[in-house]
Amino acid sequence: MRVLIVKTSSMGDVLHTLPSLTDAAQAINGIRFDWAVEEGFAQIPGWHSAVERVIPVALRRWRKAWFSAPVKKERQAFRETLQSVRYDAIIDAQGLVKSAALVTRLARGIKHGMDWQSAREPLACLFYQRRHPVPRAQHAVERTRELFAKSLGYHKPQAKGDYAIAHAFSHDRHADAANYAVFLHATTRDDKHWPEARWRELIALMASTGLRIKLPWGAPHEEARAKRLAQGFDYVDVLPRMSLAEVARLLAGAKFIVSVDTGLSHLAAALDRPNVTLYGPTDPGLIGGYGKNQYALISEDLKMSSTYADSVNNLLLRLNII
Repeated sequence: MRVLIVKTSSMGDVLHTLPSLTDAAQAINGIRFDWAVEEGFAQIPGWHSAVERVIPVALRRWRKAWFSAPVKKERQAFRETLQSVRYDAIIDAQGLVKSAALVTRLARGIKHGMDWQSAREPLACLFYQRRHPVPRAQHAVERTRELFAKSLGYHKPQAKGDYAIAHAFSHDRHADAANYAVFLHATTRDDKHWPEARWRELIALMASTGLRIKLPWGAPHEEARAKRLAQGFDYVDVLPRMSLAEVARLLAGAKFIVSVDTGLSHLAAALDRPNVTLYGPTDPGLIGGYGKNQYALISEDLKMSSTYADSVNNLLLRLNII
């Protein structure tokens, strides 16, 4: 059985889809997946053993010059690649009009998606031949698992979902794996940031642990923040710019991770690493860290401490992580 997945973005959403592939592979012998995904996240699907082909799409970049000759040529090549296979099923796990109209509609095969009451954008369901009800009041991972089960005709497992990618990075763990932690300080929304002063307080509390603290970054302003956070601490490393696979290897080897609400926090969850995520305006209940060893501290929890950083440090101590 050959299935096309349409889940183009964001990083967290792409990662949240992986447990559904594990369910399907266990339920249907020999099932194989192709996956249409934004070019920036194209490394992720290939980490799962059930994915046979990754089809990068560049909707974010193309829309800036949709009718230019180079973009038209890329769009045509994408369409030809997408239509080179007739699929037994096409699952649009994105639930947006954009993905349905510009990707799902072009593919060849029976198209499945959430119904009018379930899809993130109800109009998207007009592009599906099979529409499935999926209750909203559950975590995004469970919603996608239910969509796959209904689309492919098996019962969704009761056990917690398995991303099934941690093994791909297990050989990258070094002998000194327990000697560093990663602080994911960068996120795209300003209101999701933890104040730099709080990060520095937490870094100071790590001095007695003997751990090195590693600070990755993805943009120049994030590098500048990392350097400010590291100033004066000789056990903090501001890392060079890294690819997504390199960041995954870094996270896979960490003793623990502290993160704000960002796509990389979901990567930490997918890699089964202990991770404390700091939430401000967002609710972790439906889209938070999903998996083993995932802990959330919301803004009200952080206010319980006079220094804020104590709340994180005390949780790490209570969990016997440090």
